[in-house]
Amino acid sequence: MLSKLDKLKESSLSKLKNRSSKKGQYIVALDIGTENVKALVGRIEEDEVKIVGVGRAKQGLQDMQAGAIADITAVTANCNNALAEAEKQAGVSARAVIIGIAGELVKGTTISVRVKRKDSKKPLEITEVEKIIELVQKRAFQQAKQQIADELGGKEVDIQLVNSALVQMEIDGYNVTNPVGFQGKEITVQLYTAFAPMIHIGALEQVANQLDMDLLAVAAEPFSVARSVIGDSDDSTLSAILMDVGGGTTDIAVLNEGGVQGTHMFGIGGRAFTRAIAKEMDIDFAEAERLKVGLSDGTAPSSQVEKIEKSLEKTVDVWRSGIELALEEYEQLEHLPHNIMLCGGGSSLEELKEELEDSDWYRELPFARKPSIHFITPDAVVGIEDTTAKLHDHTFVTAMGLLRVGLDTIAQSGESAGDEKVSEKINRLLRI
Repeated sequence: MLSKLDKLKESSLSKLKNRSSKKGQYIVALDIGTENVKALVGRIEEDEVKIVGVGRAKQGLQDMQAGAIADITAVTANCNNALAEAEKQAGVSARAVIIGIAGELVKGTTISVRVKRKDSKKPLEITEVEKIIELVQKRAFQQAKQQIADELGGKEVDIQLVNSALVQMEIDGYNVTNPVGFQGKEITVQLYTAFAPMIHIGALEQVANQLDMDLLAVAAEPFSVARSVIGDSDDSTLSAILMDVGGGTTDIAVLNEGGVQGTHMFGIGGRAFTRAIAKEMDIDFAEAERLKVGLSDGTAPSSQVEKIEKSLEKTVDVWRSGIELALEEYEQLEHLPHNIMLCGGGSSLEELKEELEDSDWYRELPFARKPSIHFITPDAVVGIEDTTAKLHDHTFVTAMGLLRVGLDTIAQSGESAGDEKVSEKINRLLRI
């Protein structure tokens, strides 16, 4: 049975196809962050998206809480401002939208399930693969629901699958990329799934509705960042730890040989550092934000630099501890990837990069060697090209990743039943 979100997606895809012309299809990515709303208008050209419009709008202090919408009306108004700027530059008004979802209650993890077949000599068919994946998703659903309930003191919350992706599939210990036609007794499936509370998804649906836009997809933001750097290559071998530091949360995705091993979010972002400065220096939030930004871009008064850095020390320590706790959960990996890639406006604070580069925080974790730290640049995003010359750094990478998810969604819906490959059938079932 299709969920409400799935029905919205199918309706949006149908409308997008009906509106398509020789000029191409247009989609919008909305990165609704705690500090800013970022909007990108993209034109789909074959297997890539060209960004033709960029917009940004400031959020109010009470509009978002820890990455989740707190005031739907205010956030909608901010989204409208960002969209107006992007559409003015693009010269078009697009209706299909992909919206990112974040927050500490968005749970993404990889689980492994072994299934023994009754007839090991019978060649595997796609219908059997679909049943196995559905079984894994059901188990992941129960696991995520229990995890959220535990974090809320036993309170049960309705959740929904927003993204999933096949990490690995084995038949009798043999790794396969296309399982159809193989014989074997035991199938092992590793599947990444991301679930979000319905109350958060419902808020995003309301925003799209009030903007009079068709909701094409809701995507967990760390998953979107992962999709942005993996692209559509079936043989990707990228291993990395992706860290998206936003205004309210830090979102982490761990990739191993092209597969998403899991995602984790915790509630420390740019605003936590601003509040630390405000508290330690006894100034208001706006002045603290100005000093924090000045520390990053070199415009802070030299007489105050030492005080600003001192006021950040405790919060930076707590942030690093959050990263350590998140990475401790990946015990299934023999070694953590040593390549750490940063994005998001909050990561512009130089103290964060320095903390990861200069301290010995990694020694208690299973790194084979000291991690290397660098930013994800717009030109590293696979299949997304900026034609506006407005995207110069790591701050819009999450929004670009949302466009990547939109491209995936449209590509998977465009195959006819006869032409569709097995991998595409699986991806469609997974809702990548």
